[in-house]
Amino acid sequence: MVKKKACVFISGEGSNLRNLLKRSRDYNFPITIKLVISNNSKARGINFAKKYSIPYLIINTKLRNFENLILNNLKKNGINIICLAGYMKIISKKFLRSFKKQIINIHPSLLPKFKGLNTFKRILRKKEIKTGCTVHFVNEKLDGGRIITQKSFYIMSNFSEFELKKRTQNLEHIAYPEAIVKISRINY
Repeated sequence: MVKKKACVFISGEGSNLRNLLKRSRDYNFPITIKLVISNNSKARGINFAKKYSIPYLIINTKLRNFENLILNNLKKNGINIICLAGYMKIISKKFLRSFKKQIINIHPSLLPKFKGLNTFKRILRKKEIKTGCTVHFVNEKLDGGRIITQKSFYIMSNFSEFELKKRTQNLEHIAYPEAIVKISRINY
């Protein structure tokens, strides 16, 4: 099997990055992670890139040409797919048009509900009874791309934001690899 070369974009803890790195070591998993990009120099997820000897790039998004810098690194590393994993920066239309390959994202809700930030707080405030996560293609609309897969669970009345986040992340670690396998079957 020829694996696609992936780049994972992160901003924080990197739990989905860690999960994808572990899965990518499996011969039958369709991607190999060749690059990690973060917009946060303090992102703990960078430690996973170091641990697995994956090149990483910390980008200052205040620089005018930061997207060109990213695109040049993606090209240099032969990247076929970008996996956004807790990347807290909106991808510009220009970037989307320039990177004509696949970009996928994981979001901690059952889209189209609760797009954007502060998801867990909003879910609890609306007294939802069910939530989960969504892996979707990235397009020009925030959290609006075609859905690849969703996983869900019922919310207990005593759940805090922390418990909701923990339960959601556990599902994300199942959904993201599943979505990657699903789209690889379509594209090969």
